[in-house]
Amino acid sequence: MSPQKLPNSPAHRGPRRTPVHPPVPRSWAKPRQAKARWRIPRLLGLGVIMAGVASLSATAGALLAVSLSATPLQQQPLHQRDGQVFEQNSPISEAGTLRLPRLTRPVNILVLGIKVLTSDLDQVPPELQNLGYHALVNSFDGLSDSMLLLRFNPQTEQVVVLSLPRDTRTYVGGRLTKLNEANREGGPALTAESVSDLLGGVAIDRYVRINVQGVEKLIDALGGVTVTVPEAMKYQDDSQHLYINLKAGEQKLNGNQALQFLRFRYDSKGDIGRVQRQQMFMGAMTEQVVNPTTIARLPKILSVIQSNVDTNLSVEELLALMGYSAQVNRANVQMLMLPGSFSTHKEFKLSYWLPNYTGIDTLVGQYFGQGRQRDTATPEPSQVRIAIQDSTNNHAALQTLMQTLRESGYANLHLDKGLREPLPISRIVAQRGDMATAEILQRFLGVGEARVESTGDLDSDITIQVGEDWTAAQAGR
Repeated sequence: MSPQKLPNSPAHRGPRRTPVHPPVPRSWAKPRQAKARWRIPRLLGLGVIMAGVASLSATAGALLAVSLSATPLQQQPLHQRDGQVFEQNSPISEAGTLRLPRLTRPVNILVLGIKVLTSDLDQVPPELQNLGYHALVNSFDGLSDSMLLLRFNPQTEQVVVLSLPRDTRTYVGGRLTKLNEANREGGPALTAESVSDLLGGVAIDRYVRINVQGVEKLIDALGGVTVTVPEAMKYQDDSQHLYINLKAGEQKLNGNQALQFLRFRYDSKGDIGRVQRQQMFMGAMTEQVVNPTTIARLPKILSVIQSNVDTNLSVEELLALMGYSAQVNRANVQMLMLPGSFSTHKEFKLSYWLPNYTGIDTLVGQYFGQGRQRDTATPEPSQVRIAIQDSTNNHAALQTLMQTLRESGYANLHLDKGLREPLPISRIVAQRGDMATAEILQRFLGVGEARVESTGDLDSDITIQVGEDWTAAQAGR
C-alpha cells in the first residue's frame, strides 16, 4: 500500500502540521554512510532518572557541587539556532531566599535513551577496535532507542509520561521515516521538532539524553530494583554480546539484569511490549527509590548522572523539578503511550507504529493543554472495551465480577491472560488515558485504584487487573 492511501499516515492527512516553533535554519549533522544495521532492543532512557528524582530532593543542594555553570550536565552545547527550539529564554522556575527553586509553569521535557554501536561509527575508538563483535559506545550521537515526553504540571499537580515508540512513522527533517532517526540526523533539536510536529504543536521546553551505559550504572548505584518479570526472557546475539536470560517472577534486578528486562522485545508485542515493560519498571522504581538508603548512595548516583547524561536543564531547573517531583502523589503520575497501531507486511517492508491522529489530538488536548485538563464526554458503558486480567486464581470471584459488569451495561468484555504478579489491590487501568471512566468503574466496584497507564491489554479502553481486595469483598458478602 502506498503512503498516500494509508489511513492515519501523515501523508494521508496532507502536509506537515505547523510546529509550535517557527522553522529554524540549521546545519544538520552529516549522515553517515549506510551500513548493515544491527537491531538492538531498546533501553529505558532517562525516564529512570525522572521517575526517581523525588528521592534526591532532600539533599538536592549536593547537586550544586557538580558545577557552578548554568548547565553543568550539557555534554554537547547546542548551536544557537538549535537552542531556540527549546525557548531557553522562557523561565520555568524561580529561586527564592532560603528555599529551593520552585516550578512556576507546566514544562515538557523530552527524554531520549541513546544507543550507539561500533558498527555505527566511521572511526571506532582504539580500545573498541578488533573486538570481534559490535560493542556499545559511550556516545549521544546514535539512534534514540527510547523516547519519552514528560510533562510536569504544577497547576494540576501531575506528572504525565508519554511513551513514543521508536518505530513511529512520522516526518523527520521533511521525510517520512522512523522517529528514532531524528537524534542521529540532527540531535535533540531535530528530535524535539519532530515530536512537536507529530503531536500537533506541543512545545518542547528542555531535553535530557542518557546512553545505555548510564542506565546500567544508575541501577547499580541505586542498589537494584525489584520487579516482577511477567514471563521467562531468553535471547542471544553473539554479534553484540547481547545475552538475555531472566526467569519469570518477582526478583531484584541489578544493572545488567535490568537492561536485559528493558531491552527484551522478542515476543508477540515486539517494541510495544517493551514500552509496557518500561512503564512497569518506572512504576516499580518510583515506589522503591524514595527511602533513606538512596540518600546514602547519592554521591555515586551524582557521579553516574554527571558522566552519562546530556541535558540543557540548568541547576536551578533541576532542583525545581526535583522539589516538585517529591510532592507528587503516585496517583497523579500518569503513563500513556502514543495512540497508534502496528503496520502489516502488506503495507510496508519495515515494521512501523502508525500514529492514530484522532487519538493523538484527544490525548494532547486532555493531558498537554495549558491549565486544567480538558473535559471530555464519558462514553456509554456499552461503548467501553474492558479487558480483565486476573491475579487471584479465584474463578468464582472472577465470574461474579464479569456478571456485575454485564448487569450494569458493560457488555464489551473479554478475559485477557492472567497476571503472574499477585495484586493485593485491584487496578483499574485507563489504557488510553480515560481516567474519568476508570474512576467511575472504581467507585462502582468499590475496590481497587484507578490508574492512567499503558500496561494493560492493548486492545482495551480499560483493563481491570483483579486483586485480592475483590475476592475479599465477595467473601464478606
